Amino acid sequence: QVQLVESGGGLVQPGGSLRLSCAASGSFNRVAVMGWYRQAPGKQRELVATITNGGSTNYADSVKGRFTISRDNAKNTVDLQMNSLKPEDTADYYCHAYVLRLGAYYAYWGPGTQVTVSS
Repeated sequence: QVQLVESGGGLVQPGGSLRLSCAASGSFNRVAVMGWYRQAPGKQRELVATITNGGSTNYADSVKGRFTISRDNAKNTVDLQMNSLKPEDTADYYCHAYVLRLGAYYAYWGPGTQVTVSS
């Protein structure tokens, strides 16, 4: 099986920064696209940012210029550096990964980490 474990959430004031980390572990051949999604109370889960194992990135318009996604392919980790945080960034953040195992790609989710932006 494959496990994704997030860390780094918490409470931060508007304008502050947080860094989320996610590590993939288990039995697999390689990790393809990794990313972060978020879900605010009463809203649908939405994409925040993704990164391929080649380093190509994609960001939601709402976080461009403020958030930066990065990964370490050797460690199968992905980070999300969040700067200039706004109250509307408050949500549960989920790590996501497409993983190659047993000859096919499967999608996995982490359990989520809460980010609260409030004064």
